[in-house]
Amino acid sequence: MNVIGIDIGYSNLKLAAGNAAQTPRTLLRPAGAAPADRFGSRFDERAQDDFLHVQVDGQEFVAGVSPDRAAMWSRSLHADYPATPSYKALFHAGLLLSEMDTIDALVTGLPVSQYLDDQRRAALTQQMQGDHQVTPKRSIHVRKVKVIPQPVGGLLDYISQEDADIEDARVLVVDPGFFSVDWVVIANKDLHRHSSGTSLNASSVVLEEAARLMAKDHGATVATEALENAMRAGKSSILVLGQRVELAPYLEQASQTVGDVVTQALLKSLRTEGSGFDLVVLVGGGAGFFRAAIQSAFPRLRVVSPKEPVYANARGFWLMGMSL
Repeated sequence: MNVIGIDIGYSNLKLAAGNAAQTPRTLLRPAGAAPADRFGSRFDERAQDDFLHVQVDGQEFVAGVSPDRAAMWSRSLHADYPATPSYKALFHAGLLLSEMDTIDALVTGLPVSQYLDDQRRAALTQQMQGDHQVTPKRSIHVRKVKVIPQPVGGLLDYISQEDADIEDARVLVVDPGFFSVDWVVIANKDLHRHSSGTSLNASSVVLEEAARLMAKDHGATVATEALENAMRAGKSSILVLGQRVELAPYLEQASQTVGDVVTQALLKSLRTEGSGFDLVVLVGGGAGFFRAAIQSAFPRLRVVSPKEPVYANARGFWLMGMSL
């Protein structure tokens, strides 16, 4: 049985792919995708070895690169992202990276507020199911698709890693992504829809605030993509007007400012929950930005994360796919 868990984010494409007989392969690529003619050539005229070439409705796209590599093309930061050509290009890139011709089960997620919209969920399911011409010579068939709330994938991954028993537990799962911070309440394995929610003050807003603070101190505008690329590459500093500037102080200050706003929205949505929680699980690529704020909001609880939380949703999606 071939299964894919695919997390098509606004910053990164995450993939977990494999069958029941193996541990899934995990892959991460930047979530930039644009028509091939929007990309330039290397200064040394060598081939761009990090480009993935896919087709979207007969048009050639380059996918899986930093969003700032494309000229005259802006990445989408809105709720209709799954309907955009860039999203479809990243989906095709994920199918291609799976190295499978037939996929028996594919599981993906939506931000909680979008998941609760039946029409959005149905549209994405229909979009991903069936035959996909991902390159001129490669067609990939997806037999079954399931769409779940984004944070649920991270919870499944945590349970698998820690062999955790949540049979009668009340669990809050918080998933800070690039576009949104999502949370779900799970009690006795039931999803409490009315207490689950979304805030748009997410990692992108943290980076924007950090860039603003850096510009104030150093006199030049800093692109959020520069911060994003540095963090993806594990760099601790960036160049601003020829001077190395450490990222950590600005990211910490920005995280505190934005984190306080997010926790207020989260606590407001939980006001109808009569009982407290037993555990807070923090997942997603932006977990580091919001850990201090979440722990401060729930000082008496453990705030835990799976290993490599950036892959948590994709791995959890794959686990769910194995049970379909």
